[in-house]
Amino acid sequence: MAEETHASSLKLAIIGGGLAGVTLGNALIQHQHIEFHIYESALEFSERGAAVGLATNAQRALYRVLPQADATLERAGGVSMNSSRVMVGEGPSMGNMVFDLAGTDPGIVIHRASLLRELLADLPKEALHANKKLSGISERGDSMVGGGVEVSFTDGTTAYFDAVVGADGIFSAVRDYVLREFQDPENEFKASPSGFWDCRNLVPFEKAKETLGEQYFELDRQYGWVTDGALLMHDVLENRTTVQCVVSAIEEDSPKDRKRPLSREFLEKALGSSLESTHTRGMIDLILDQPSPHGYSQWEHKATPAYASGRVCIIGDAAHATTPWQGSGAGLAIEDAMVLGKLLGAVTSAGEISAAMEAFSDVRRPRCQRVIDSSRGTARILCGKHPEAGLDPDRLKETLMPRWNHIYGIDHEKHESDALQKFEQILQGRK
Repeated sequence: MAEETHASSLKLAIIGGGLAGVTLGNALIQHQHIEFHIYESALEFSERGAAVGLATNAQRALYRVLPQADATLERAGGVSMNSSRVMVGEGPSMGNMVFDLAGTDPGIVIHRASLLRELLADLPKEALHANKKLSGISERGDSMVGGGVEVSFTDGTTAYFDAVVGADGIFSAVRDYVLREFQDPENEFKASPSGFWDCRNLVPFEKAKETLGEQYFELDRQYGWVTDGALLMHDVLENRTTVQCVVSAIEEDSPKDRKRPLSREFLEKALGSSLESTHTRGMIDLILDQPSPHGYSQWEHKATPAYASGRVCIIGDAAHATTPWQGSGAGLAIEDAMVLGKLLGAVTSAGEISAAMEAFSDVRRPRCQRVIDSSRGTARILCGKHPEAGLDPDRLKETLMPRWNHIYGIDHEKHESDALQKFEQILQGRK
C-alpha cells in the first residue's frame, strides 16, 4: 500500500466547514489521488465562539497535518500562553495558587474565526461550497467492492462520492446516518446537557487589564479562578490586543433552546459566594459589556457506539462533542484529521474505504470517549465540588494535576501506526 501508488482516484465529500472539516481538507490535499469537496450549510465558512486553546497534543497533531503550521498560527494571531495558572477564587484560601502549568511547550490561544480563515487559505476554492445544507445520504451497492455514496442537498442538487465524512457539529445529520442501525431507546447516543453552562466575551486588552488588575497581564498567562459552583477564566489572544473572559458554572436546569439571557442579578446569584472578590465583580462587568449577553448550556455526547458505517464516518463534534473543561475539543478534531488523513492516504481503491473508516472508528473512539468523561469530571473539581478537594489549594492540586496526562501524553506516530495496523487487519479479515 505505497502511499503514492494508487490504482484509482478517490472522490470524497466533507459535510461541515468548521475546524474539523477544514483541517481534514488540509490533510487530504497532500494526497494527489484524493479529490475532496467541503460543504458548509451556512452562507459562508465561519466559526462560532470566541477563542480556542491548542495544547501541546493539538499543536503536534497540527504539525503532522500541516508542516507550515507555525506560519499558519502566527498569521491567525495565536498567543503562546507562558503558563496556565489556577487560583482559589473565594474562602479562606482566596488568592492562593493551586498550580501553574508552565513549561517549554506552552499552549496557544487563538480566535476560532482567525484559525479557520488561515486553514481555508491553502485549500482550492473550487473545493469549497457554502450554503449547501445536507438533506440525505444514500449508499449504493456494496461498500466493500463497488458502490458509492449519493449526497443530496436542500437546494435540490445531488452529488456522488466514493465516501462521505461528517464534520457537521454536535447535532450532526451525518451522525444520525452512521448510528441509524443502533437501538437507542434511552436516547443515550443523542447530544444531551452535561450539567454545566458558560458565557464569554471578548474585550480590549487594556480594558481587561484596567478592570481585573495589571498584575494578571504581566505575562501572557491563562488564569482560572475556582469558586464554589463556578470557574472564572481569562486569557489573551489576537496578538495581545484582546482578552477572552469566561464564566462557567454548574447548571441545575438546562433551557430547551440551550441559551439563557444574562443579567447582573443572574450572574450575582450564580457567583454569589465569591462576590467579595474584586476579581469576580470585575468579571461580571466584563461579561455584561456586550450587546445581548447570553449564557449557553454545555452539551456533550455521553456515548457513541461507532464513528463509521460503511463508507461514511464522523469526526470532530459530530463524533465526540465534549465539554470545554480540559480544552480538548479542537485538539481531538485535529487528531481526527491527522489519523483519517493518514488512513485515506493509504487507501488504494474505493473498495478499501470502509476498512479505513472502520479502523478510524476503532482507534479513535476509546481515546475520545475517555476525554469526554474526564472533562465532565474535571468540571466538578474546577467548580469546587470535589468531595475531598473542595476549595483547598493543596488538595485541588493533587486532584487536578494528573488529569491531563492522558491527553497530552499521546504518541501521535504510534497512534497513526496503530490505525494503519488495524486497517491492514480488517483488509486481511475480508479476504
